[in-house]
Amino acid sequence: MKIKITAIRKVNHTDLQALYEKQTEHTCDVKEGQSWISENGEKPKGLCESAWSSMRQFVEELAQGGGNFYDGWMKNPKSAMISCNDGFRPVSFLIEVVE
Repeated sequence: MKIKITAIRKVNHTDLQALYEKQTEHTCDVKEGQSWISENGEKPKGLCESAWSSMRQFVEELAQGGGNFYDGWMKNPKSAMISCNDGFRPVSFLIEVVE
């Protein structure tokens, strides 16, 4: 089964970055609206490893025909909204079954 993963929103906590983050040359390069297709629950090429670790169980469950997470949390039971674990610039991803 194919699962579409779409970056819906990216937040940038500049106040937290100034307080806690070491200066880095490369940070998250995901763009809002960017999307990937997972086939059979596999990590799509080019998707950030950190983001994948946050969403993997949801993608795998949807790919196996599951859904309805947390007793109906999403309007579409064959979807989930998951954020990556970057505390400085989290990205919210919509994960949904595509036919």
